[in-house]
Amino acid sequence: MLLTLHGVILNGRAGWPEMARLAHEAGFSGVEVPVVAALKDGAKKTLEVLSANGVKPGAIGLPVEIRKDDATFEKDLAVLGEAAEFAKAIGCPRMATWIMSSAEIPKAEQRQLMKGRLTKVCAVLAKSNVRLGLEFLGPLHIRKRFPHEFIWKMPEMLEFARECGPNCGLLLDSWHWHHAGATPEDILKAGKAGIVHVHLADAPDLPPEKIMDNERLLPGEGVVNWKGFFGALKQIGYRDAVSPEVFGRGLKDMPLGEATRITREAAHKVMKQNGVA
Repeated sequence: MLLTLHGVILNGRAGWPEMARLAHEAGFSGVEVPVVAALKDGAKKTLEVLSANGVKPGAIGLPVEIRKDDATFEKDLAVLGEAAEFAKAIGCPRMATWIMSSAEIPKAEQRQLMKGRLTKVCAVLAKSNVRLGLEFLGPLHIRKRFPHEFIWKMPEMLEFARECGPNCGLLLDSWHWHHAGATPEDILKAGKAGIVHVHLADAPDLPPEKIMDNERLLPGEGVVNWKGFFGALKQIGYRDAVSPEVFGRGLKDMPLGEATRITREAAHKVMKQNGVA
């Protein structure tokens, strides 16, 4: 598996292409490429940056706002094709986005809205052979943020993703996997075709009502079932990128070099302990 640096670890203190340098210096094998910034330089320059730093691209965040009004969505959708070709050109045929687990409107209406938009997104990405991963959000406070609960369980999100397009699957985040009550069996049922990208974060031993999404732990510091998580990923033959996405933990108060280094070391240690590094 390709261990990649996620921009969250930098907390806005460094952009592209400095991210690639920081990833290399911390010992990461890859980096999550911020498409909006990198696209300005073009695929050739981006490949040069990646090569110069000895890192590979992990995944790209979907550059389409699917959670706001129709006008914003359609404006972003109109230029998605260029971003998809860029992703293909740099050898990163994976994009990902998150799906809010509560909504202002009833679930059936929200499902229809999201499916309509994501089906259009997947159709554009498919022309460039790019896959899309959808992230389900497990913590209780997110599920209760808005009046109506939306999709937050892994099997239901996978079913929804498959309805959106044959190139659509899951962004599997260990944090949300844990808080959604998902299991290794859910990963096995999804199979390799169902997992587009993977995020890593650990969870404190707290009751659901005390969990906050922006207070995560480094892999290996909490109660996530890493043996089951990585064991299932290994069993289905997942070989693509895994990226620590750790909010909080005091990382923003550390020098960038230290924050990236301890994140890489923690993730690598857990991966090695579970036979995937």
